[in-house]
Amino acid sequence: MDLKSKIILISGPTASGKSNFSIKLAKKVNGEIINADSMQVYKELKILSARPSPKDYQKIKHHLYGFHSVKKNFSTGDWLKIAIKKVKEIKKRKKIPIFVGGTGLYFKALTDGLVSIPNIPIRYRNNIRDLQKKLGQKKFYQKLIKLDPNSKEKINPTDTQRSIRAYEVIQFTKKPLHDWFQNTKSYFNKDDFFKIYIDYPREELIQRIGKRVEKMIKHGAVKEVRKFIKLKVRKDKSVNKAIGINEIKEYLKEKKDLTDVIEKISIKTRQYAKKQSTWARGNMMSWLKLYPQDLNKYLKKIK
Repeated sequence: MDLKSKIILISGPTASGKSNFSIKLAKKVNGEIINADSMQVYKELKILSARPSPKDYQKIKHHLYGFHSVKKNFSTGDWLKIAIKKVKEIKKRKKIPIFVGGTGLYFKALTDGLVSIPNIPIRYRNNIRDLQKKLGQKKFYQKLIKLDPNSKEKINPTDTQRSIRAYEVIQFTKKPLHDWFQNTKSYFNKDDFFKIYIDYPREELIQRIGKRVEKMIKHGAVKEVRKFIKLKVRKDKSVNKAIGINEIKEYLKEKKDLTDVIEKISIKTRQYAKKQSTWARGNMMSWLKLYPQDLNKYLKKIK
């Protein structure tokens, strides 16, 4: 299989061995790796985000890992702009760009384009959030459906975040969110991509997640969160959603047993892996699905 003209995408649930596979593949096809994980962009979250090691960086050139401050916002749009530049640079060097990560929105932005909705003033957005809190999600959702009936098919009644987003967009732009998405185009052609999804049997993945969390704690995750707390990052920053931060903060306050922390982080990670798999079923149906036992066999087929 000849991949020299392609942009390779490698996704899969957390702890599925994406990084290891991508390094082996990059060696084989003369590629360079670009991060497609929203938490691995932050320089202060090396351990909790399971960023590649310095040894990995020596083997293959890596891009967009640990370069952004947790104190600053970093959107999918910000990532996409830099990612497109990196693809151009890598291709100029006659190498193959290989995107690796588990953030579905990053891959969707790359392959389908990113919707260019006008910036909505923060004061306006806060007013919508206040309205949602005042009405409660059930009444707020009904109000959204009156404004935009198509939302009923696209948004789950319990999905607060997407409901608020759809409401603020139609109120501010006078155009439904669905219409904005329909006019979206990717910078690349569909044929430019070769897409691989690494899937793991659920029980095996649960074991891998448990081992990974134990390793994170052993390698200094608690110390990393202590440093993070000192930075006094605002609560509205998306980095606060990183799995492990709140669990370790709780441990530092209450001084519970570390095994309790490991269990809590493991459960949260398993839940996240399940969400990733659900996303993949809905958005990555056309991707080549590989199971762990297939990976090395597949590498042998590639020219």
